[in-house]
Amino acid sequence: MSVRQERALLVGAILPSARWNGEDPLVELENLATTAGAHVVGTIRQKIRRIDPAYYIGRGKSEMVRDKAKLLKADVVIFDNDLSPAQIRDLEETIEIKVIDRSELILDIFALRAHTHESQLAVELAQLEYTFPRLRAMWSHLDTVAGGATTAAGAVGAIGTRGPGEKQLETDRRLVRKRIDMLKRKLGEIDKRRTREVESRRDLFTISLVGYTNAGKSSLLNALTGAGTFVEDKLFATLDTKTVQWKLAPGRFALLSDTVGFVRDLPHHLIASFKATLEEATHADLLLHVADVSNPAVIKQIETVEKVLRDLGADPTPSDPAPGERAHAGQVMLVLNKLDVVEDVALLHVLQDRYPSAVQVSAKTGRGLPDLSEIALRRMQGQPRRVVITFPQSQGRLLDFLETHADQVHGRDFTDEKARLDMTIGLRWLSMLYQYHGPDQVVTVDAAV
Repeated sequence: MSVRQERALLVGAILPSARWNGEDPLVELENLATTAGAHVVGTIRQKIRRIDPAYYIGRGKSEMVRDKAKLLKADVVIFDNDLSPAQIRDLEETIEIKVIDRSELILDIFALRAHTHESQLAVELAQLEYTFPRLRAMWSHLDTVAGGATTAAGAVGAIGTRGPGEKQLETDRRLVRKRIDMLKRKLGEIDKRRTREVESRRDLFTISLVGYTNAGKSSLLNALTGAGTFVEDKLFATLDTKTVQWKLAPGRFALLSDTVGFVRDLPHHLIASFKATLEEATHADLLLHVADVSNPAVIKQIETVEKVLRDLGADPTPSDPAPGERAHAGQVMLVLNKLDVVEDVALLHVLQDRYPSAVQVSAKTGRGLPDLSEIALRRMQGQPRRVVITFPQSQGRLLDFLETHADQVHGRDFTDEKARLDMTIGLRWLSMLYQYHGPDQVVTVDAAV
């Protein structure tokens, strides 16, 4: 038996300070609503001078929304704005059907898409932290809907202070606080485990894909690695980080991770809940910021991702290492994806001028992927340098590290318990000698003659 789709009316309140650059502010909200399983039956774009504390858009405009919702037989009104608990209550009383805001819609999609234990915990935490301050409004609204329920003693409950809802409210608050504390504790344990996992692969070069949702990150991961990651043309198709090996050249591998996509005005509870996952991305040696060049709002989407990265403490500015500079954590490379479906050539030229170091690719056709691999390899290895490295023969781990990471070994000499290797090796690997093999090991590095 199929479930009937909810009929949704979308409302966008546009303040004078909003910058839309001519784009429709409700296009993304419509995509979000569709992803959540709703059938969008209409939209209302309303410019307002200021936010009304009770109805957000004002009493008169909320009555206009009610009339249109009745005409379209809508089941839910979705605002492209964040509403306070009191505003939701007052709007529902006026419009007479369910009202949700942008954050609640996104939280609902995340709950729908969460499959791993960690992502389910993170989504539940975000939902509870969103719901907690709204409990009083929810209970007082239920009391109003019931027509003024009476207490067990028979007295009519005062607004928000008496009645059976008050005891239930305090019970719910205690339960929610307890559940929030438990979820934070569990996610903290997962975060510690992830930190240990990251430490265990510190000899490996780590690359993370970040970007606006539906920019093609998972498709790019599949195209580069053949990973077979789930791909769907919907927002937030996957929330779960997947890490696979990416072969950049014969004998040269990096670890490539996909991450959750971003949208503008991503609820801060979600950012906080997924912070451990997102911080792993920002601590990668290289970030590939994937952008959809076929989307008219691509510049705004790029700016949104940069803002989220900044909130997480990462420098989102696309950067190229200077000659001889080793790759460093948080280094960003902008990848302009979906070249195969670009229609606005003028916008592509604007992007090329604005981001001259960006790599242009198509995950679908494979265009530009060899260039992307070559640049990633160069970032991983750093500038090649011809050197002679001398160290005790007993340091077998160090010998294995050098043999594995050298571009070319020109000569080997083993005498007097010493090993001497003449090699060409990237500066990144040279910088790791002491960091990962200890200062107590007597290692000398000389320029090759």
